[in-house]
Amino acid sequence: MIEGKSRIRKIKSRRWLVISITLLVLLGVIWTITTASLIWTYTDEESSRQSDAAIILGAAVDGDNPSPVFRERIEHAILLYRQGTISHLLFTGGSGSAGERTEAEVGRDYAVAHGVDPSDIQMETESRITEENLVNSLSVGKQAGFHTYTIVSDPLHMKRAMKLAKGLGMDAVPSPTRTTAYQTWRSQFPFLARETILYMGYMVKGWIDG
Repeated sequence: MIEGKSRIRKIKSRRWLVISITLLVLLGVIWTITTASLIWTYTDEESSRQSDAAIILGAAVDGDNPSPVFRERIEHAILLYRQGTISHLLFTGGSGSAGERTEAEVGRDYAVAHGVDPSDIQMETESRITEENLVNSLSVGKQAGFHTYTIVSDPLHMKRAMKLAKGLGMDAVPSPTRTTAYQTWRSQFPFLARETILYMGYMVKGWIDG
């Protein structure tokens, strides 16, 4: 009798374990889908507010040339500059390895070659990830006397960038590129998946730190 009761308790315990794991997996799937949806819908968010500077989030370069992704970001910032929406450009991004030009330097040279006054450009050349882009930009911006910012990046990158900016206390608005190099679903899906994972990670970090 005792062995029978013990066996029943074990079976019930296993069932609850299976149910608990299933619920956790289901919640994880729902959370992931919800986060991806929020990132996707945020791509339409765009502000025409005038700001002191546009922060152009860095991307890959090839020698002296910006990658297609980075070039679209630079050209979008130049358009805002020409429209008078922003008065300065702040380029971000370090180098991939020693001896290579930094993303910020390549971005600056491209902008100058396309008519931007060099005196209207600031740079930070040490960052490697988005959070560092913004932290370093905030330091450079304070020294330059900037108070308001327009953040320029790809649409799928914008939700996370704005959340990071808000966490830093920045007075910032979004302005995603409208000619992104990520045109097809095959190129968009990996970007969306990466942004979803990173965004969720940042949320978890905030819960732990909070």
